[in-house]
Amino acid sequence: MELRLYDTLTKDKQPFRPLDPAHVRMYVCGPTVYDFAHIGNARPVIVFDVLFRLLRHVYGADHVSYVRNITDVDDKINARAARDFPDLPLNEAIRRVTEETERQFHADVDALGCLRPTREPRATEHIPEMHAIIERLVADGHAYVEQDHVLFAVASMKNYGRLARRSLDEMLAGARVDVAPYKRDAMDFVLWKPSKPGEPSWPSPAGIAVEGRPGWHLECSAMADKWLWEEVKAKLSPEGLAHPHEFDIHGGGIDLVFPHHENEIAQSCCAFHRDHMARVWMHNGFLQVEGEKMSKSLGNFVTIRELLETTKFGSSKWHGYVLRLAMLMTHYRQPIDWTVERLVEVRKFLTDWIGVVQGIEPANRELPQQVIEVLADDLNTPGVVTALHALHREARGGSAAAAAALQDALRFLGLWNGEKPDEIGSYGVDVSDLPGREEIGRYITARAAARAAKDWAESDRIRDQLAAMGIVLKDGKDADGKPVTTWEVAR
Repeated sequence: MELRLYDTLTKDKQPFRPLDPAHVRMYVCGPTVYDFAHIGNARPVIVFDVLFRLLRHVYGADHVSYVRNITDVDDKINARAARDFPDLPLNEAIRRVTEETERQFHADVDALGCLRPTREPRATEHIPEMHAIIERLVADGHAYVEQDHVLFAVASMKNYGRLARRSLDEMLAGARVDVAPYKRDAMDFVLWKPSKPGEPSWPSPAGIAVEGRPGWHLECSAMADKWLWEEVKAKLSPEGLAHPHEFDIHGGGIDLVFPHHENEIAQSCCAFHRDHMARVWMHNGFLQVEGEKMSKSLGNFVTIRELLETTKFGSSKWHGYVLRLAMLMTHYRQPIDWTVERLVEVRKFLTDWIGVVQGIEPANRELPQQVIEVLADDLNTPGVVTALHALHREARGGSAAAAAALQDALRFLGLWNGEKPDEIGSYGVDVSDLPGREEIGRYITARAAARAAKDWAESDRIRDQLAAMGIVLKDGKDADGKPVTTWEVAR
């Protein structure tokens, strides 16, 4: 089996060759802890959790380091702290907000079946490492001090923009660039800035007299280097030590390519005199809700917690395994449309799968080869779902081997841990809230009229409205070949 991954930097899929086969290292950008994580935030968490599991399977659990940071210094955090705790000193209020939000985040992603990373460093615990990078950059002419700010000089890096594959002019035209008097060039970005009164602050680097705080991009460079180089180099083989300050995989959402990841590359490569920060850059696609970009103004903004504990999205709560599998139905690099219909469909076949495998004693068996081979092809999770359907059909046909393989695959993928099917399939469904037969019939008649008029938008709207009520429609043909629609209660 060969693991192949798509690299955003080279724009192609290549065999994965770790810098040190004895110790694979991955960094993924984590949450900024000021509010509940929304469902879009869940996508990279789930995607890279699957990759973490696969790497552990291939290289051994003790030979993989996965670092996902916690950003706990940010303007949004400051604003939330001042709003929620107006009677507390700002720094104390900030601590309250970040600690509580981090607990919320962990509870939510645990419910999604995600493993905890090897390390989850907090930005504010790595100020000395950030200072060290800044001092290196200033000494080498890649950064400068102006009006108590330290800025990275983009023009000092000849191949800046290689990840985004855009020229400086294109990036300037497409970015929200802060035009400030302390910048030598509009594209230069902040490494360190002075703190406002009452804000979190630390002694500044580069001889600056006033206290300040780090820029967002710098935080990830410092934490990645600390935990994927400084803290593991004693464990690395000579092969791994030949690539100082580099690691294997950097992941995150596609929205982070520019400017965040582009700036991470610039800082790290210039500070440590390397051609690479990470050897493979992986990015998951965007998520939209019911065909539209998720937005509070559109009323379709939904958090992980709301999906798990309320009926805001549909007429029922959703089990974490259902949310996880719904994510994996789409390849990680493709955009995903988050719909009630998708969740209803996933809940049905996941509970069917579990119904076949429950009662089988877990054992340390080899994982199904067809699942691992498909997953090794750039995390082809839709292909894995197809393989699981095939195993389910075999298991229902009486194959004990297929049932055991399906159980092993579900556990490996974080989709099941021994719960009964009704704990997932009927999660939060209140049968008393379901519409009556006559009402369902009226909906189906209206939908049939819309389909006859080729009003597909109205047809889809009615279907989704029924799905939100817990009713799944099935379109087919009768014995004479005429269209017919049947329905069933979502499981």
